[in-house]
Amino acid sequence: MADKQDKIDQFIQKTLSMKKQDKMDLSSDEDLSIAIMNLVSMEEHFFFTGAKTGDNKYYELLMQVREMRKNLLKRIIKDYEGEVWCISKHLLAASMRVMEYGTKLQSMGRKEEAQEIFSNSYDLYSLFWGLNLDLIDVKDVKKIPDEALNKHDKVKETAPKSKETPQKTGLFGKLGDLVKKAIDCCIE
Repeated sequence: MADKQDKIDQFIQKTLSMKKQDKMDLSSDEDLSIAIMNLVSMEEHFFFTGAKTGDNKYYELLMQVREMRKNLLKRIIKDYEGEVWCISKHLLAASMRVMEYGTKLQSMGRKEEAQEIFSNSYDLYSLFWGLNLDLIDVKDVKKIPDEALNKHDKVKETAPKSKETPQKTGLFGKLGDLVKKAIDCCIE
């Protein structure tokens, strides 16, 4: 466990060092990832509009947006194996949809539920970055003994930073902390 934390800490330090030397601009990649989320959402809307109206021009627009999304996704996902490409696309799409659901809950005054949903959305987004910055070695996942994790396991939470947002530990907590530290969208 300490070895994994050391690797994450080293990665954060390396990332921050590279950002200071202008060798890496993860904030641009974060902007691009949000744009890709919106393009996936547009694909969905063009599909449903085409299906509801019977007008094939929406399917043509869907294909144009899809090609753009694929080309932009290549800028973030350089090397991948197996289904990492599709997993990444679906992580971004799910993160966006879950966030939108959270905003709807919040607008209905269901703020506590919304905070939980926002946390789920951020977990998915962090998992996307963990996977694509090679922080998660998927080969090691096969080596986890069956008794180590089961459907009754829960993410442990430490004392909350605020009433609404508990501080997570475990994989999602570490990935979330990494994204907060390594990707600063406010750098111009």
